[in-house]
Amino acid sequence: MQLFYNPNISEIANEIIFDKEESRHIVKVLRMNEGDTFKITNGKGSFFDAEITNANPKACLVKILSEEKQSPLSYQLHLAVAPTKLNDRYEWFLEKATEIGITQISPIICDHSERKIIKPERYEKILQSAMKQSLKAYLPILKEAISFKDFINTEKTSEALKYIAHCEETDKKSLKSVLNKNQKTTILIGPEGDFSSNEIEIAKKAGFIPVTLGESRLRTETAAVVACHSVAFINE
Repeated sequence: MQLFYNPNISEIANEIIFDKEESRHIVKVLRMNEGDTFKITNGKGSFFDAEITNANPKACLVKILSEEKQSPLSYQLHLAVAPTKLNDRYEWFLEKATEIGITQISPIICDHSERKIIKPERYEKILQSAMKQSLKAYLPILKEAISFKDFINTEKTSEALKYIAHCEETDKKSLKSVLNKNQKTTILIGPEGDFSSNEIEIAKKAGFIPVTLGESRLRTETAAVVACHSVAFINE
C-alpha cells in the first residue's frame, strides 16, 4: 500500500492539493496519473482513500473517496532522550521508535550532553517517513529541545508513570518488572556520558523511579529503542 502524508486533511474534505515536493514524487518518481488511487494519512488517526484528478507535478490534485479511522495505541509513551553526538544515531532512534509505537519524544539537554542543538525540521521528516513506511495513522509528537531541569519541572505534576534509566551502580528496578498495561508512561534516557549524579537525584525527588534496561551497557539510541519496545511488548 502506497501511503502519503498530508496534515491538512479534515474529515469533511472533498479534495486536496499536495505541495510541490510531494506532487513531484507522486507524478515524476512514482509515475502516477489521473485515475490512480492511493491512501493518505493526516497523522491524526485517519486514512483517506484518494484518486488523482490532476497529475500536476507542481500541484497534484486528488479527490477524497473515503475515510477510515485507525485505533490509537492502548498506551501513551513519552520518551525524553538526550541527543546523541552523532546525529544519524538519533535519527535511527526516531525511525525505530515510530515503527514500534510511541506518542511523544522530547530531546533533553543534560549535563553530559555533547550535542545541544538539534534540527527539528529534519527530525520531523524522519518521523513522517517512518510513519508512512510502517503504515501508521498517528504521527508522534516531537517536542522542542529542553534542558533536563526544565523537563523535570514540567513533569512534576504529571500523572504518568515516570522512570529514569541510568548506569550508576545503585538500587534500580528492571523496567519490564514495573511497567503496566494501558498506562501513560514517561522514560528518561541520558546522553553518552549518562546522567550526572545530580540529575539522577533531581529526577528521583520529582518522582522518577530508577530503572535498568538489562545487564548490558547500551548506547543512548539503543537504550531508547529497548525502552520503547519494552513498553510496546507489555501492551501486546
